[in-house]
Parts: sequence; structure tokens; C-alpha cells
Amino acid sequence: MPLTLATAQYPITEHKNWDEWVLHTEKWVAHAAQQKAQLLLFPEYGSMELVSILSPEIRQDIRQQVIELSALQGDFCQVFEGLARKYQVCIVAPSLPVVEDGKPYNRAFVFSPKGLIGHQDKFFMTRFEDEEWGIQSAPKVLTLFEGDWGSFGVQICYDVEFGIGAQRLCSAGASLILAPSCTETIRGATRVHVGARARALENQSYVVVSQTVGLAEWSPAVDINYGYTAMYCPPDKNLPEEGIVAQKPPQQAGWLVETLDFSLIETVRADGQVFNYQDHQRLHNQFISDDITLIKRLI
Repeated sequence: MPLTLATAQYPITEHKNWDEWVLHTEKWVAHAAQQKAQLLLFPEYGSMELVSILSPEIRQDIRQQVIELSALQGDFCQVFEGLARKYQVCIVAPSLPVVEDGKPYNRAFVFSPKGLIGHQDKFFMTRFEDEEWGIQSAPKVLTLFEGDWGSFGVQICYDVEFGIGAQRLCSAGASLILAPSCTETIRGATRVHVGARARALENQSYVVVSQTVGLAEWSPAVDINYGYTAMYCPPDKNLPEEGIVAQKPPQQAGWLVETLDFSLIETVRADGQVFNYQDHQRLHNQFISDDITLIKRLI
């Protein structure tokens, strides 16, 4: 079954109050729904725009921001739950810092027309998150989200630069990996996109990237953003030869909307020009079950 997916190239916008943010968010969801999108992907830390409605003191305290945003979690989820119901879409909301048992995590909530259906926390922290912001690596729990068209998982930003999470998700049935991301440089954005393309290749799956764009000079945490959205696939039978389904030019706010045909993924996994998916599963299992001998030689 095909799926029409919208991935956001999202500017972190300053707002005067909560109601203005709600209206802004609904406009984005409505625009995607008007384009017949069924699944909407927002980027990592797009929720940081809510800092703009907090006091000037909080704006300048990046660690206190995490606590204040976590306190908004219930209202934040209520807004996206209502929008998912109203527009009859699934939404991967912009990731939000949450504090549980005194530990701050980076969390992406997932909503369907039925309401909140789960979340995915980020595993691997960048240096800024770890050293300056105090965000911690979450417990290693992966969530597989299942729909009528197939299954997907979420790998937040830096996580998609490592193979283990996507491999486990695809092994469990995922044929789509979503990578919400927030990067400030061309190098950072490139690392995420290179990781996404690698995950598409080795798992013979679709991988979709959403990124933040533009300047938010009022925010010391996410003041500079560089990014672009893209949808990747394995370069195999009946799929784009370069493994790029679609890309949006960098730094242009808006949605990238495409319809993905998952029967093509099934075909290449079963009878592709190569067997990356099958071989990746087999070799991964072999390497984690067998002892590996490492031999050193002096030259």
C-alpha cells in the first residue's frame, strides 16, 4: 500500500504567546493535509520555538529551558493529538526535551487519528547536547510504529549516523526510517544525510530526513540552523538509480511531499540486484553471536 509522506524543512519561529504558536502549528499541519499527506514528519528540536514565549531570563539559560519545556509536555501533546484527529493524519511531532526521574531526554512523540501512540527517545548525544545542554542518552528502547501500509521507526538526528538502531527496527519489520534532525552547519547536515543514505542502502528501506532551517537569533541553543529535507531509498530495481526519491533545496521553509510505494521495497529485499537487507541481517547476527579474533601485525 502506498503512503503519502510530508517532511518539514522547518524554521524555528519566534512567537508572542501560546495561542500564536498553536495557530502557527495548525497552519503547518493543515498545509500538509491539503497536499493529501498521511504521515507528517517534523524536525528535531522544532519545539524550541516555544522558548520564545518564556521570560527573557529563561531564554538565556539553556539548561533551565529544558525544565520549562518539559513542564509544557502535557499541553504540547494535547495540541498535536488534536491536530492528528482533526486532520486525520499521523504526526511525528518536533522533538521535545523531557525530564523523567531528574534526567533530561530528547523525545519525539508520535500521534495518529487515534491519539498519542508512543514516542522514541534519542540514544546518542552530540557534544553540545551532552557537554553544554545536559541532555542525556535515553534507555535503549526502540519503538516500532505499525500502520496499514507498513511499519516505521524513528532515529533522531545523530542516531541515524549509527547503523544499530535502524538495523534492529528493520529486522523487526520496518521498511521506513524517519530521521528528524537539527543541525547548524553544512557539515552537520551532511553527516545526517550521509547516515540516512547508508541506512537506506544497508536495510533496503526508505529513509526520510526532516531538518530545521534559518536563524533564530533570540535562542542561544538553536540560533543557527542549516538543513534540507530528503527522501532516500536503495538504488535498486524500479527505484531511483542514485537512491534519491526527492530533495528540497536547502534553507527553504516548507514541506516536501511524496508518495512512497512500499511494494518496491518488498521487491528489492526479496529479489534485488543485491541482497543488502538479507546479508546485513545475517552478518549482524553472525558478528554478535560469534567471537571475533583480532590479530595485530607490526609493519
